[in-house]
Amino acid sequence: MRERNKIIMEYGTYMLAYFASYIASLAGLHLLSGALLIIEALYLYVHWVRESGSVVEMRALFTLSWVGGQGIACLKLSELQTDWHYITWLCFGLIYLVFGIGYEWGQKYVKVREFELEKNETQKKRLFLCIMGLAVVSILCFAFEAVKVGFIPVFSDKPHAYSYFHVSGVHYFTISCILIPAITVLYRKVSGRLAKGEFFAIAFANVTALAIPFLCVSRFQLLFAVGFAVVTYIMVNKRIRLRTMVILLAAMIPIYVILTIFRNHDVAYLNSIFEMKWDKMPIFITQPYIYVANNFENFNCMVVGLTEHTWGIRMLFPLFALTGLKFVFSQLISSPLFLTKPELTTLTMFYDAYYDFGIIGVCLFAALLGGVAKVLASIVKKSRNPIAYLFYGQIAIYLGLSFFTTWFSNPTTWFWLILTGMMYLFVGYDKNRKEKSEEKEDGN
Repeated sequence: MRERNKIIMEYGTYMLAYFASYIASLAGLHLLSGALLIIEALYLYVHWVRESGSVVEMRALFTLSWVGGQGIACLKLSELQTDWHYITWLCFGLIYLVFGIGYEWGQKYVKVREFELEKNETQKKRLFLCIMGLAVVSILCFAFEAVKVGFIPVFSDKPHAYSYFHVSGVHYFTISCILIPAITVLYRKVSGRLAKGEFFAIAFANVTALAIPFLCVSRFQLLFAVGFAVVTYIMVNKRIRLRTMVILLAAMIPIYVILTIFRNHDVAYLNSIFEMKWDKMPIFITQPYIYVANNFENFNCMVVGLTEHTWGIRMLFPLFALTGLKFVFSQLISSPLFLTKPELTTLTMFYDAYYDFGIIGVCLFAALLGGVAKVLASIVKKSRNPIAYLFYGQIAIYLGLSFFTTWFSNPTTWFWLILTGMMYLFVGYDKNRKEKSEEKEDGN
């Protein structure tokens, strides 16, 4: 009962902060409106981390991303931003509350025995095969795409070269290399000392995992590969040194800047798109600001401009893409996007849920996500299969970037999850069979 009251109190503070932010926004006090939500997001993140003992706990990550991202958007630092419709405010508030309800519903599945990953020669060999298989397939598919489209994005002078570097069906395999660093973390956990040949092979695969996103000029894929590996490392090692995190972040900053340059996006071009109210604001602030804030603005554009819902068509896009139905029935992908500006096309995780079913859609989707997140966390704790951590890592990244895109309406997301499922069966098949036989014997 005390635990339940504590949770109610935490969500109560959120509701108070959210209502105060809404009132401040109505009064035109946008800096105050944003600051209230940012402070609340940080407070709740620290609270959920302390409760769980993990800096990558899913509810904590979602809180920081969704509530904190909304707070950033509420600062209204760009001319592109407008006062939100009351339905937009209602949706954003309900999403966080309902996610929490779903997460608490999943609590009843949590009381399980936890296992630590141990050294396992069979799993080591199979993880090695997964790493090398992904590396080889990604290299071959990248080479095929480069020949087919006739250029490599990093060497192209087109402003949006990566957007044209796609061969339908093949590109999923090309970018699957970004799973390699996270699998390498698991490989090191279940293996002993590496032979020299193993070390160089693994190093080559990881260089490939970083080189292909770089050659594609995809900052997101590069950051995803590193972030995914870091989340996996924290999960299997329980903690990560602050110095290690600082080094990783410091190493990524110059790479991010270099990729921005190679994308042929100069400061004047970006500033002309972002339309910041203070035109002297540094680009290293305006760019991440817009990449967070404008996604919420695009949601509001949809709320204001949408005349009819699509009843599941948008959220089923991965099915249409992976089966090829989108090429047969073009009307399945013909619904327009509502954007503040054509160049700013990123969206929040819940954009398509509202597009399809309105307020009911975002609430059901948020509740489902919350429940799945908690259940998945419990499955990882009781699993002896290291690949289970890849499922957790991917969902954690998606929740931690919930402001960024419609993850679960993206066929690439489901391709990676399906690929992870195949590796899960491959790496843990014998172990799963043994565990089932042991459970039968215990039952008898």
